[in-house]
Amino acid sequence: MAAINTGKVVTGGLVAGLVFNILDFLTNAVLFAEDFRANAVRLGLDPAMMESASGIATWVVIDFVFGILAVFTYAAVRPRLGPGPKTAAIAGGILWAAIALVMLGLTQGGLFTMAFFTKMAVVSLVTMVIGTNAGAWLYTES
Repeated sequence: MAAINTGKVVTGGLVAGLVFNILDFLTNAVLFAEDFRANAVRLGLDPAMMESASGIATWVVIDFVFGILAVFTYAAVRPRLGPGPKTAAIAGGILWAAIALVMLGLTQGGLFTMAFFTKMAVVSLVTMVIGTNAGAWLYTES
């Protein structure tokens, strides 16, 4: 079994992270902007905090870290499942499942409504699969 190519994981991960950032901007700042604002108000939070420079910067960094983790996961399962988009979708799905389960727990604690969680979960699965495929496309073991 070949070793994981760390340089390609980072390179592919940064590309995946860029895709995650673009898609997250479109979904969170455009598609779900009102949902996020309403949820913040429901919780007694200041919606402007989500749109602050530090709030946005935190999520930009998180998306790049997720990109690296997604491509690392792809590289780890690739020898068993083979290279390609299906394996990248599985790798992205693994990360998505972990995130979605935590978010479901937080939803049960009242942080999100079930309707909002469901919308976010569906869109984030699509985002994770697309971004992971973008990063995995650049990954090779040599």
